[in-house]
Amino acid sequence: MDNLLFESQLVTDRSQLAFLKREIHNLVKEKFSETRTGEIDIVVAEMLSNLIKYAGGGELLYRLCRHEEDNLFEVLCIDNGPGIKDVGFSSRDGVSTNNSLGQGLGAIARLSDFSQLYSQPGWGTIIYSRFTSNQQKGPTNKPSKLVVRCINVALPGQVVCGDGAAVRFLEDKVMILAADGLGHGPHAKDAVDQAIKAFRGTMSCDPAELVKEIHVEIKKSRGLVGTLAVINFDSKTWEVCGIGNIHTRLQKGLENRNYISNNGIIGVNIPTRLENTIWDLEKFQMMIFCSDGIKTKWDLVKYPSILKYDPMIIAAAIYKDHARRTDDMTVLIVKVT
Repeated sequence: MDNLLFESQLVTDRSQLAFLKREIHNLVKEKFSETRTGEIDIVVAEMLSNLIKYAGGGELLYRLCRHEEDNLFEVLCIDNGPGIKDVGFSSRDGVSTNNSLGQGLGAIARLSDFSQLYSQPGWGTIIYSRFTSNQQKGPTNKPSKLVVRCINVALPGQVVCGDGAAVRFLEDKVMILAADGLGHGPHAKDAVDQAIKAFRGTMSCDPAELVKEIHVEIKKSRGLVGTLAVINFDSKTWEVCGIGNIHTRLQKGLENRNYISNNGIIGVNIPTRLENTIWDLEKFQMMIFCSDGIKTKWDLVKYPSILKYDPMIIAAAIYKDHARRTDDMTVLIVKVT
């Protein structure tokens, strides 16, 4: 995982559309072919047009990053509009409620490597699309035990984000870090960057020991709160240890267990004695980490059928309804497949 930060643009007026389309075109044109860039242009144009025509505005999240030695462009379109009663019917070509050609949702699905739409009447709509520069559409044949998705958005008005996340894949283990630097801006980001560097360089796979190592390495920073988790596929367990207010929840279906973190600040003061919480590892579990820019009283029961969707849709639903917008905001989801 790299370059986790999503650019966020609130879309409230048609006059913004040309600027946003040009910004995204210029972002991707150096990393994608002319044909692929054109396909991204079409999808973004359809999303933005739908935001204005049907929802009266909303938010566009987008980022360009590297993933598995390929360029990856992701875009999320989020609104609080009237929603769609029958997503399957509305996605058919020729179906329109606004006297248009009715090909927008179908075009988004066809042109994207991967795309999903989640909507509830009276709640709004989320559309998620992914594009890779190699143009290999559809899922790869590479087996994977995990799906990792992360929404990371800076405090409005900031160009850097003081939240961060990192994942390391080892032979029989996966190590996960979710961190939130104190405050926001460059100093918070520096604390998180130092923590991620220590996390990537450690030889330990024990979450409590990882917390202690990171604590020593970032003592010259302003400090951070963070949760370390390790998935052990041999012992079929999760091991978790955290300091401060990263909200951490293990979700299996509609049942969940909250992790109770330790008091303190990594890099400033942590308890002398730290112990790991151990949970059984099962298929289809999700570990969900939220920084304190996300309100904690969210419940997936309120989103019918959302567990059938990609974890990015789940992260976007949590972000949509519970982002405080007074701090950096992160939702990290690690799903066992």
